[in-house]
Amino acid sequence: MSAGQRLIVVLGDQLDRRGPLLDGLDAARDTVWMTEAVAEAERGPVHQQRLVLFFSAMRHLRDELRARGINVRYRCIEDAPVGSSDQGLADHLRADIAHLQPDTVVMMEAGDWGIEHGLQDAVRASGATLDWRRDSHFLASRESFACWAAGRKSLTLEYFYRSMRKRHVVLMEGDQPAGGAWNFDKDNRAAFGRDGPGELPPHPRFQPDTTTREVIDRVLERYGDHPGDARDFDQPVTPDQAQRALDDFIRYRLPRFGTWQDAIWVGDPLLYHARLSTSLNLHLLDPRDCLERAEAAYHRGEAPLNAVEGFVRQILGWREFIRGIYWLKMPDYAEGNALDHHERLPSFYWDGETEMACVADAMAAVLRHGYAHHIQRLMVLGLFAQLYGAHPYAFHEWHMALYLDAVDWVSLPNALGMSQFGDGGVVGTKPYCASGAYISRMSNACGQCRYDHGQATGERACPFTTFYWEFLDRHEERLGHNRRLQFQYRNLHRKSKAQRAAIREQAMRLREQLAADSGSGGRG
Repeated sequence: MSAGQRLIVVLGDQLDRRGPLLDGLDAARDTVWMTEAVAEAERGPVHQQRLVLFFSAMRHLRDELRARGINVRYRCIEDAPVGSSDQGLADHLRADIAHLQPDTVVMMEAGDWGIEHGLQDAVRASGATLDWRRDSHFLASRESFACWAAGRKSLTLEYFYRSMRKRHVVLMEGDQPAGGAWNFDKDNRAAFGRDGPGELPPHPRFQPDTTTREVIDRVLERYGDHPGDARDFDQPVTPDQAQRALDDFIRYRLPRFGTWQDAIWVGDPLLYHARLSTSLNLHLLDPRDCLERAEAAYHRGEAPLNAVEGFVRQILGWREFIRGIYWLKMPDYAEGNALDHHERLPSFYWDGETEMACVADAMAAVLRHGYAHHIQRLMVLGLFAQLYGAHPYAFHEWHMALYLDAVDWVSLPNALGMSQFGDGGVVGTKPYCASGAYISRMSNACGQCRYDHGQATGERACPFTTFYWEFLDRHEERLGHNRRLQFQYRNLHRKSKAQRAAIREQAMRLREQLAADSGSGGRG
């Protein structure tokens, strides 16, 4: 590269064509640097469709840039020998800087603390100038979240969410929230009746083009023994496709999304959910577009307020809040293990083979789609891992490996924090613990399961219910004074010493059985 040349680093979750990295590219002096993260796939089992998503979306951007005359330095999985997991992104960047000798390396805030710092170190060690950019994809900067959090005894989503609604004037009527309330969560918890959801609008499927088919073939050749099946891939890999997915959600699913957003129905994992998180987290879709389209639907009378507010709360509230927590608390946050849990994940987290109907159904969705909606993640798969005693970081690693939409900034606070309570109350003020009764209330799974959600001991005891009571018993010293768990502990105290001893015995046997099956359970 000649004098004045820039190397523009674009990561797999930074694919916004209008963002700070790609705005104003100069073909005469700029080279875009992109590398497929082979190391992630080589470390252990990763959903095949996750690899297809990232690699295909990156290659589509690569080809667009080259068609515009932009030079792109691109490393494919085909370029790396099998078993090359020792070569991470920072290693590749260091080697390419030494070869290309750019004057300036342009980088943007990453979605992973370790990757960001590794790449920064590589640039600084090279002697090149680092041109650092803020990620404008998010509506709350790292700095603004830190200012909001400063001096607060606890970080509560609701207060952050209200501040974001006011700042960005979303669903506001003057200085008051639309409909007279900030939060319609109480209207978002309905379960389906006996007949279920009825006919559901089909979710859009994006047929693989030549580029995506080539990636599918490479993934099958190299990682065909990993979970999932690359041939089932049907997700957006370009901004145009992401916009079509948003169009479809606003028109066909948003009107009924809010009421049943927490409901589960066996065999129908997608229901009314948007399934836009992959496009959002790869920056193929701008969250502002989502907010504007949803609010416009409300004002046109095409979607009720409880549905639109629920969707806005996820995009403008929870998503931004979680990112803020991540960058405020890292790197120590990743070490959190407030409940001192150390078990490996049972093997059914990788193969889906279990007699628990709710878990089998959720895992079927994960293996087929690389997706499960938030209640299946939190109150089925996450709940079981927490009650069982899985190590919270192992659960996060599993989440990163199996879900298409997982990026470190969003996965760690959700999986380790909210789901597993590994952060001791930073994200949530109490563990999200429940017995099989919750699953029975929100789904039809229990009616087709060999276990009885009402039994904690005996041959038909529901493992959720057994582990729920044993979880409360085991952690009474830690959690017994939590004011949000007083109802649960009053119920625990109604059980006799003999009943509690029998539950502990049942839980011990069940845990031993599951642990014996988890020896080949992958990363966890």
